Amino acid sequence: MTAQPPVLPAPELQPVPDPGAARIGLPRAVLRTSRPRQWPKNLLVFAAPVAAADRGRIEGLGGALVAFVVFTLASCAVYFVNDVADAERDRHHPAKCTRPVASGDLAERHALAVAVACVALAEAGALVISSAGLAACLTGYLAMSFLYSATLKHLPVLELTMLASGFVLRAIGGAAAAAVAPSGWFVLVCSLGALLVAISKRYTELAALGPAAVGHRPCLRRYTPRGLRLAQRAVSMAMIGAYLGWALLNGSRWAVDWHLVTVLPLAAALLRFDRLTGRATMAKVEDLITRDGPMLGCELVWLVLFVAAGTT
Repeated sequence: MTAQPPVLPAPELQPVPDPGAARIGLPRAVLRTSRPRQWPKNLLVFAAPVAAADRGRIEGLGGALVAFVVFTLASCAVYFVNDVADAERDRHHPAKCTRPVASGDLAERHALAVAVACVALAEAGALVISSAGLAACLTGYLAMSFLYSATLKHLPVLELTMLASGFVLRAIGGAAAAAVAPSGWFVLVCSLGALLVAISKRYTELAALGPAAVGHRPCLRRYTPRGLRLAQRAVSMAMIGAYLGWALLNGSRWAVDWHLVTVLPLAAALLRFDRLTGRATMAKVEDLITRDGPMLGCELVWLVLFVAAGTT
């Protein structure tokens, strides 16, 4: 009986790289790393011009629009640098492991090159309208953000203030670009709101990830869920108090009543925010603000009343 020759498995066909797909992949990776869903936070540059509206007249919208573009470019640069700095840690994170730099879809050298380009364009934009205040806020934002990415994010409490300062500098930079002098109450409200968001970010991370959170963000070992929760509620109450101070002392006499009414939807939004962040969820805090139906309803009512105050 003749022995049958062994049947060898057919060689696996290796996929041939598609040059077109590679070209498409890079722009998509760049866009994802720039975090378009985070760009709405740069709308804070319009806060001061809108708050200073006088009977429907909003001054400096053109300058505020430039500030929006400038801070969007600057924040993109920060995201690229941050993802390069955190690439190794992100690879072990349940959600951040899909980021283009961490997953290898975007080379670190390409990410840094895009960051440099964004910084150059942002600084050029500030020079276009010859606003020294905007340029100073932009430079301060970039310096603090890069320091944060390099080392300051590992220092408890300080990292919260650094994170919050980015929001405040947006609001002040928008005021400078629009040539509007922000009041002390306005800056205080923005500062407390920014600090509230920063504390909520850390609370959701710690509550959702538990003990594993320290491995992804070492500074979390210095926080406790209870302490962050108490701080969040204390800042919320302080923010309402500061907002009342602004409504009473900085509005035009015909707008004070309207501004006081806007405290109601603001308080409702803060209560809803407190409830949403109290859940152990991996959802981003920004998504809780912009994607929850009741929250959006409170924000819309607040905006309508606020605009009505400026047009009365």
